[in-house]
Amino acid sequence: MPITANDPGRKTWLEVPANSDFPIQNIPFGVFLTRDDVITIGTRIGDFAIDLGALHQLDYFDGIPLTDDIFLQDTLNDFISDGKKTWRLVRNRIADIFDAENPKLRENEEHRKVILFGLDEIEMQMPVQVGDYTDFYSSKGHATNVGTMFRDPENALLPNWLHMPVGYHGRSSSIVPSGIPVNRPQGQTRPKDSDEPVFGPSKRVDFELEMAFITTDANHLGEPIPIAEAEDYIFGLVLFNDWSARDIQTWEYVPLGPFLAKNFASSVSPWIVTLDALEPFRTEGPKPEKKLLPYLQSKGKKSFDIELEVFLQPENGEETRLSKSNFKYMYWNMSQQLAHHTVNGCPVISGDMMGSGTISGPTPDSYGSMLELSWKGERPVKLKDGSERKFIEDNDTVIMRGFCQKKNYRIGFGEVSTKLLPVFEPKKK
Repeated sequence: MPITANDPGRKTWLEVPANSDFPIQNIPFGVFLTRDDVITIGTRIGDFAIDLGALHQLDYFDGIPLTDDIFLQDTLNDFISDGKKTWRLVRNRIADIFDAENPKLRENEEHRKVILFGLDEIEMQMPVQVGDYTDFYSSKGHATNVGTMFRDPENALLPNWLHMPVGYHGRSSSIVPSGIPVNRPQGQTRPKDSDEPVFGPSKRVDFELEMAFITTDANHLGEPIPIAEAEDYIFGLVLFNDWSARDIQTWEYVPLGPFLAKNFASSVSPWIVTLDALEPFRTEGPKPEKKLLPYLQSKGKKSFDIELEVFLQPENGEETRLSKSNFKYMYWNMSQQLAHHTVNGCPVISGDMMGSGTISGPTPDSYGSMLELSWKGERPVKLKDGSERKFIEDNDTVIMRGFCQKKNYRIGFGEVSTKLLPVFEPKKK
């Protein structure tokens, strides 16, 4: 089935700002609270949020096999469960409805009143109920930098790293949408001059520049997903800030890996950009440096050229760009990650979220964490206001943005913006 929504020449009757992340060729999916306090599933074109529940009730999706309540829910999980054919049919139809040459909705004022919302009239929600969350460690630049810091350059990568996408299972209950602040975590750390740990606030809170993909129902217990089929089960991607407490992590991660240093919060952008929308931006990824086992051997262009940026904004200050990276730097692609995740028969369901791991490029200005940018705090990063940062301070806001760009249009993700608050203080009774 062709992806007609991607036609680069298509125009819309809605007004779309120049260089918008959300032209008619994007059509992402999300969940929002409307001005009438109703939660609905929707999409976005330019600066308009579009109520898909209202569109469906008004018969704009006639001929597409959808349940009556598919868009009247507070998560996208059931829609994602319907599979790739349905996603493509719906996205193609939305493009047709808002095409400049289609007068059906354009000329119906009453329908437009209940379908279209300004961004100031909605409040974005978590797009999916995340059943399980896995975080990979798939950027060679990041893994090499971290290994160099804590071991030595000759042994920066552990022996398994070039043979499989290393990952761990995270905590889905602490994943929040953009705009929701998070608190500085507390935990055990061990001071340099002591053999015993202390308890208190983390002094090395960090961001991690990541992307995450969302899966549909993919397999049964015991059934691996072949790498050639993996993309059929990936709905789309979001920007992902996997917050980290580096000092807590240093003390706890041996022998079983990250725990409290990671599970206190992760932040996602609210609009899921589909794999279909990203199709024109496929690119080659890094070539394997070791011969891969057959189940990890992928064919074709499995990477995507997605420009990524990280900004830090102090309280009442202006943004400073900290990093400029790209999703194409990932050594292990999404198909390899999903094939490896399920090769032991682990089942994957609708709404599962798979983090890429920190995305660091080859140059210091493309590193995806403060740990790398400040090199363990040894090289403080200067902000526009003259202040410096080794790690994230209370009331700093970290903003991540991502987009794909061609001459004729741009497909973007918007942003994930999160403020770090001080340690949580219980209310006094």
